[in-house]
Amino acid sequence: MTSLIEQDRQIEEALAQQSQRLRSFIRSRVPSGADVEDLVQDVLYELVRAYRLLTPIDTVGAWLFRVARNRITDLFRKKTPVLFSDLAERSEDDDLLAFEDMLSSPEPGPEAQSLRVELFDALQAALNELPSDQRAVFIAHELEGRSFKEISAETGIAINTLLSRKRYAVLAMRKGLQNLHRQFPQN
Repeated sequence: MTSLIEQDRQIEEALAQQSQRLRSFIRSRVPSGADVEDLVQDVLYELVRAYRLLTPIDTVGAWLFRVARNRITDLFRKKTPVLFSDLAERSEDDDLLAFEDMLSSPEPGPEAQSLRVELFDALQAALNELPSDQRAVFIAHELEGRSFKEISAETGIAINTLLSRKRYAVLAMRKGLQNLHRQFPQN
């Protein structure tokens, strides 16, 4: 039977060898810094718990990364996807504005035309910056109006994977369009 002192030594050794790689692994897959730290702590807690319960762990590194992968999957399953339509704003009458209503005026004129060109250029640039898998899901769902079920049936990609890709696309688009949003006058 392993003593507590021996368990503590094994845990400290595993942490010294694996914690930085584990943190980098999680950080590369999870966008939120707070979520990264929560997941690292959760995985390390599981390691300590496994040692305390005398659960045999053959390869600590592989075990840690398997637990981390499972926790990351759990995290994304819990989160609801961010829909592009959730970014809609409210009018002065507290009515929800459609995406089209947030675009520049369709009226003719050099200023309106210039704003439309700038907006569409920014949207195209933001779309082009997305990885191809995220861009394809975003276009199919938001612009073509197809359901995730339809996209999944056509591509063979799991709905949860599509939801994840769409979420990352929306977050990237939001970030890419922030500067443009600040330039437009607020009504």
